[in-house]
Amino acid sequence: MPAKLVQPFGDNIWTVDGPVVTSFGFRYPTRMAIIKLADGGLFALSPIALSEDLRGEVDAIGAVTHIVAPNSLHHLFLTEWQTAYPGAQVYAPPGLRQRRKDIAFDGDIGDGPAPWSGDIDHVAVNGNVLTTEVVCFHRASGTVLFTDLLQNFSPDWFTGWQAMIARLDLMVGDEPQVPRKFRVAFTNRKAARAAVRQILAWPATQVLMAHGTPVREDGAAFIARAFQWLIR
Repeated sequence: MPAKLVQPFGDNIWTVDGPVVTSFGFRYPTRMAIIKLADGGLFALSPIALSEDLRGEVDAIGAVTHIVAPNSLHHLFLTEWQTAYPGAQVYAPPGLRQRRKDIAFDGDIGDGPAPWSGDIDHVAVNGNVLTTEVVCFHRASGTVLFTDLLQNFSPDWFTGWQAMIARLDLMVGDEPQVPRKFRVAFTNRKAARAAVRQILAWPATQVLMAHGTPVREDGAAFIARAFQWLIR
């Protein structure tokens, strides 16, 4: 029997690892999170390519009611999910409406309340010229969900000149870090610090990211280390 695509990560939260995508010549693995809300609906964050097998496993958990892009870089598969789940509401982070005018978004996700606020806190990390990432906190599992702001690749993932750039960019290391390109892109560090302080106030146990090994314990301490360069 083939392994399940949807893997449990905690109370009412699952992860799914998807196919590799290419951006600016670099290969990136894909990962999404699925959270079951108190009303039974499913919150799908950073959707990956939707196969028949994946759809079957998702449908076995519940009905998808919210489809969320966490930043303006993770949007490739939104239309697949929107087509498959026409009853779900699709939400855009800051900047994505302008990039994907072909998508009919139902709402925007930023710093204000959202339909999932009873289960999931979120904050937009503003001040970055590359993208504004919305970071979420699932209270029931104690999980903070990042996307691109934290990354960690195995040393053999990239080769040649790409491996050298990945090391210089801090994409490779002992634990996930904020890549150097994102650090220098924070032109409004005051706004970024305010967002990170909100994140540090969450009682985090676990940390999940799209491109890196999840942190399964002492999540708050890990986040403080990862952003020490910004908040010190």
